[in-house]
Amino acid sequence: MMKRNLLLTPGPTQIPPEICAALGRPIIHHRTPQFQDNLRGAIEGLQYVFQTNNDIYVLTCSGTGAMEAAVSNLLSPGDKALTVEGGKFGERWTELCRSYGVKTEVLEVVWGKAVQANEIKKRLNANEDIKAVFITQCETSTGVTTDVEAVARVVRDTRAILVVDAISSLGVTDLKTDRWGVDVVVSASHKGLVLPPGLAFISVNEKTLQRIAQSKNARYYFDLRKAKEALEDMDTPFTPAIGIVIALNESLRRIKAQGLENLLTHYARLAQATRQAALALGLSLFPDESAMSNVLTAISLPVGIDGGEIVKIMRDTYGISIAGGQDSLKGKIIRIAHMGCLDEYDILTGISCLEKVLTQLGHQFTCGVGVAAAQKTFNT
Repeated sequence: MMKRNLLLTPGPTQIPPEICAALGRPIIHHRTPQFQDNLRGAIEGLQYVFQTNNDIYVLTCSGTGAMEAAVSNLLSPGDKALTVEGGKFGERWTELCRSYGVKTEVLEVVWGKAVQANEIKKRLNANEDIKAVFITQCETSTGVTTDVEAVARVVRDTRAILVVDAISSLGVTDLKTDRWGVDVVVSASHKGLVLPPGLAFISVNEKTLQRIAQSKNARYYFDLRKAKEALEDMDTPFTPAIGIVIALNESLRRIKAQGLENLLTHYARLAQATRQAALALGLSLFPDESAMSNVLTAISLPVGIDGGEIVKIMRDTYGISIAGGQDSLKGKIIRIAHMGCLDEYDILTGISCLEKVLTQLGHQFTCGVGVAAAQKTFNT
C-alpha cells in the first residue's frame, strides 16, 4: 500500500496534479522563440504576483542564490549594510554580506517578535552611510511576519536600498512592491508558487539598477547586468531550468485564475484554523499575536514532548510532513505550513494526525478538539 505523502512543510510545498503534468512535458531548447514565449509569459505572470512593473530576473538556483545575487550586485567590499536578524533566515543576510566584505550593522530581534520600523529608522539616522537594508518578510524559523510596508516607509527617503526576502511569503502574504516602494524582492519557485526547487527570482527598480552599475564586487553567474542584457532579448544569460520555467507558466495561470486576493484570503483562513486547533489542544503559539504569519504556524510544545519526535512519527509512520524547530528552538516547537496547493481537508488531516501522535506521546486533551476547532473556523 502506498504511503500518504502530504507536505505541510515550509518548502517545498505540495504540487497540484496539473503542474506535475506540466513538469513532465517534453524538453524544448532554450535558445528558441518557443522558449522565449514561455519566459515572456513567466515574467508577466511574476510581475502580477510581485505586484510590480519592475524588471524580474529568473535565476536557476534556490532562493539563497537570489539572496546572494542581491548582496553581490548591490554592494561593494567595505560598504555598510543593515541586516535584521530575528531567526535563521535573517541571519543568512548577515552571513552573505560578510562573505562579500560588507560591514554589517546587525539589528537583533528576539525570536518570535517582529522588527519595528522605528528601530530601523533609528539605525539609519545614526548611520547615514548604510547603503542597504535587508529584511525577511516571513521568518519561517519562527512563524513571524515583518510589516514590510512600514519598513519601506522609513527607508524610502534615505540613500539605502530596501531588500526583502519574500522566498516563503510571495503569493501567500500581501507584498505590494511598487505601491509600498520596495526596491528589491527575492523569491523562489518551491513555496507559494507550488513548484519544485530550482528557480529563484529577483525584482529590481530603477534606483537599484544604478547601484548595480556602481558595485565593485566580482560577479559572474549571478551578475545581474548580464541578466538585464539577456532579458532585453527575452533570454537568460545561462542555461535555465527549462522544464520548471514551462511549469511556472502553468502555476502563474492558476494563480491568476484564482485571483491573488482570493489566494491571500484562502491562506489566512488555513492559518487561522491551524492556530485555533493548536490552542484547543492546550498548546501555545510561539510568535507574538500581532506578528503571526499566514505562511506557517509555529507551535510551542509542553515540557516533555519532543518536537523532533512528533515530526519523525508523523512523517515516517503516517506520511505527513511538518517541520521542527531550528537552533535554540530545536525540539521545542513544531511548524505547520499552510501554503501551496493545500485545502481545508489537508489541514484537517494534518491536525487529526497531530492529535494521534500527541496522544501517543502522553499529552492530555480531549480527542477531536483540535479538528473541531479547525472545522469551526472553516464553517464560519
